[in-house]
Amino acid sequence: MPHPARETPTPTLSVMTWNLWWRFGPWRERAAAIAATLAREAPDIICLQEVWDDGRRNFAAELADGLGYAHAYAPGARPNGIHMGNAILSRWPIKTREAIALHDEPGAEEMRVALRADVAGPTGTIPVFCTHLNYLPYHSAIRQKQVADLLAFIKRSPRGALPAILAGDFNADPMSDEIRMITGRAAAPVSGIALFDSWDHCHPGAPGLTWSRENPFAAENPEPQGRIDYIFVARPRAGNAGTIMNSRIAGNAALKGIWPSDHFALVSDLAL
Repeated sequence: MPHPARETPTPTLSVMTWNLWWRFGPWRERAAAIAATLAREAPDIICLQEVWDDGRRNFAAELADGLGYAHAYAPGARPNGIHMGNAILSRWPIKTREAIALHDEPGAEEMRVALRADVAGPTGTIPVFCTHLNYLPYHSAIRQKQVADLLAFIKRSPRGALPAILAGDFNADPMSDEIRMITGRAAAPVSGIALFDSWDHCHPGAPGLTWSRENPFAAENPEPQGRIDYIFVARPRAGNAGTIMNSRIAGNAALKGIWPSDHFALVSDLAL
């Protein structure tokens, strides 16, 4: 009697996004906990926000060196003379990179940027976008204009073998106008583009908190807890490349008594 055919596992791409909380709190101790978490999770592509660069040391470069990854960095604001920026780390080479400034308004200048890295993945180019939007609750109108900038950036960028991946700290809950613009649930500021929310795709209606009172660093802040960090993915390619397979929270526990950041990380696996 013939044996049944063995199902071949679908090859996947693991993507993480994480806000590292710049150099706030016990940042030297946190740096070790961040590096340990990234080494344990070992995602293929990592999108980071609030990454510091003091002119001599760049935390993204140090993390990438420790993992043996390539990296790209885009500086944004410069509190106390130390840059706070976005970074993309990749286990595969980064072919090209580009950064743009996002919409600002007088009195609300936060110097937000978006970074694109074209990753030379195993099946072709993977276009990855990393960003961090304005943070105050009443900045929704600003964030909506920043989303317009992001979607235009994605639309004009070269097409890859996998769909575009947009990740970061959006400082907005899933029902906000700015997030619904990205997912096609509200009128998009750029025609012909909408992305899937990886967490909602896998866990519809589940909280998925990335800013949580469980984290003592977040509990010190008056902002309400919520799901404000996202991995968005454009429509899958032929053969289902880029299909969202699963999504989970990471970086949500103390290591040796140290919480790595005030945010939890999000990890999503996509079909290659």
